[in-house]
Amino acid sequence: MEKHMYSRRSLAALIIPLIIDSFLSILIGMADTIMVSSNGEAAVSGVSLVDTISNLLIQLFAAFATGGAVVVAQYIGSGDKEKAKDSAKNLIYISAIVSVIMTVVVLPIRGYIIDICFGDIGADVKGYTDDYFVPILLSYPFLAIYSALTALSRAENRSVRTMLVSVMMNAINIGGNAILIFIYGLGPRGAGIASLASRAMGCIVMFALMHKGTDKLSLQGILSGPFSPELIKRILRIGIPSGIEGATFNIGKILVQSLTASLGTSAMAINAVIGNFNSYSNIPGNGINLAMITVIGQCRGKGNFKDVAYYTKLLTALVFISALITVLPMSMLIPQVISIYGLKPDSIEKAIPMARLCLFMCFAVWPLGFTLPNMLKAVGDVRFIMTASFASMWIFRVGSAYLMIRGLGFGVEAIWYAMYMDWIVRGLLYLWRVTSGRWKTKEVI
Repeated sequence: MEKHMYSRRSLAALIIPLIIDSFLSILIGMADTIMVSSNGEAAVSGVSLVDTISNLLIQLFAAFATGGAVVVAQYIGSGDKEKAKDSAKNLIYISAIVSVIMTVVVLPIRGYIIDICFGDIGADVKGYTDDYFVPILLSYPFLAIYSALTALSRAENRSVRTMLVSVMMNAINIGGNAILIFIYGLGPRGAGIASLASRAMGCIVMFALMHKGTDKLSLQGILSGPFSPELIKRILRIGIPSGIEGATFNIGKILVQSLTASLGTSAMAINAVIGNFNSYSNIPGNGINLAMITVIGQCRGKGNFKDVAYYTKLLTALVFISALITVLPMSMLIPQVISIYGLKPDSIEKAIPMARLCLFMCFAVWPLGFTLPNMLKAVGDVRFIMTASFASMWIFRVGSAYLMIRGLGFGVEAIWYAMYMDWIVRGLLYLWRVTSGRWKTKEVI
């Protein structure tokens, strides 16, 4: 039998905790949405709108984390442990500085941002967005550093650690929601405070765990450097195109969300619920995608192109299989799950067929559009991803949604039809790029 860099056991040890971690990460946002539903559709809509903007802002943190993970994974694969450790420290520097600046800048203008993005959303929804947005903004520095630390842990195959910290964070978040929403009646503000507390504690615990001298990427002496422009440049070479790609994706989502807001509170609530189905069904795939950055990055750092191709096929196949296993039971429980969110009867009736289609597309199309780009990122082919996602987003997701709603009179279902077209196009583009082999000329370290 041909020997590869990862045994089946080591690959499973990396992937399984990441799938659990992915589920727990999604659960934090889900808990906020479900638990504030006791305050009505306006509260659900307010939380959903803030999450849409927040996802755009924190995309920058995720992009830096991805850049750092790729650089560190390739240095680990090449055997240069000192450069890997120094790259880890420089990733923390970037994440901390940028997140603090972002919080300071956005906090005083948060109301204007909501108005610009979504227009007239009603006084009740607007009040809930402000209640939720303030603590979420204050959590950004903690979240940015936590994202960097978890990316570094994954790069050195320490995914069990990130999973256990996620368990702790979810316990804090859900427990905090229960106390602040149901006992003290704080609604979305309580959900935001609970998220702030969970992110702060997750950041503190992860930093303490990675400060040990026995760690391959130990952060001991982080305040003494080295601050390396060269390593920061390598991280940003991956991080900036990834950030532009992610920002474009989320800006498109905000523009489309503004269309949803124009359709009324019920449409916003339905959209939020279908979004949760989308998130749940992609949980295993997201975990495997995170593993792909580590696995492909280390193979590329070692110059092992044969294993890059092997693990790309294997991990993509695993995403398809895991998606099927996830969506089948969910499809049988759609009405029961939707009823949890407190929607009105007519909203429930409209949401059920949308949820069914969403689950099918998450199995049939999503893996190509969201798994293959992680392989391309891991080998450093980020500019192609940025260009392809930019074109697909604006032409299909945004353009088609505006055409169907403003021109053809469709309802909230058009948001999702346009999104599926975007998935199909970008998936085909990424599949072509991977099979073409042009990524082999890209270098990170």
